[in-house]
Amino acid sequence: MAFHTNSMFQIGKTIISEEIIENDFVCNLNACKGACCIDGDAGAPLEDEETQILVNIYAEVKPFLRTEGLKAIEEQGAFVKGEDGEWETPLVNGSECAYVVFSENGITKCGLEEAYNHGITQWRKPVSCHMYPVRVKEYTELTAVNYHKWEICDPACSLGEELKVPIYKFVKEALIRKFGETWYSELEKVAETISKG
Repeated sequence: MAFHTNSMFQIGKTIISEEIIENDFVCNLNACKGACCIDGDAGAPLEDEETQILVNIYAEVKPFLRTEGLKAIEEQGAFVKGEDGEWETPLVNGSECAYVVFSENGITKCGLEEAYNHGITQWRKPVSCHMYPVRVKEYTELTAVNYHKWEICDPACSLGEELKVPIYKFVKEALIRKFGETWYSELEKVAETISKG
């Protein structure tokens, strides 16, 4: 059952921002080149169990990574503890994620996802990357589900508006991966109500 208040609503033990329903978003890689993987001063947030997955699959994903990424991982480890005390992916020279690779036209790709796409691993990439621009913050009693606004994603907002794809639909697969089918069905019901309102 969903509980609804102004600008936030609750499904089970999650508190969700209406922004993920009211805002449109579709990644436009030709415009941003995958800047979210290379800008910023922190790696991608990792869940506890994901740190062990990264260690376990490292040998398999190695062939898909860049020399600079491999060097960063060898020096820092498959994951690091961020300034906020949370686990995250290591960075190359404090810039791009160590697991990033670049296509011929300079667009970033995820080396982890490349290994997955080639059938080498069963794990696609950190769920935080898969869900972006939705960010999740775990609290003792509840989990907050918010829209992370970042100006580098302006082209994605424009493309989303053009295609009329709200954020929650754009990251549907990732939200189901994180919270399950039942949770997502509840989210769709709330979205319908908000859209009609």
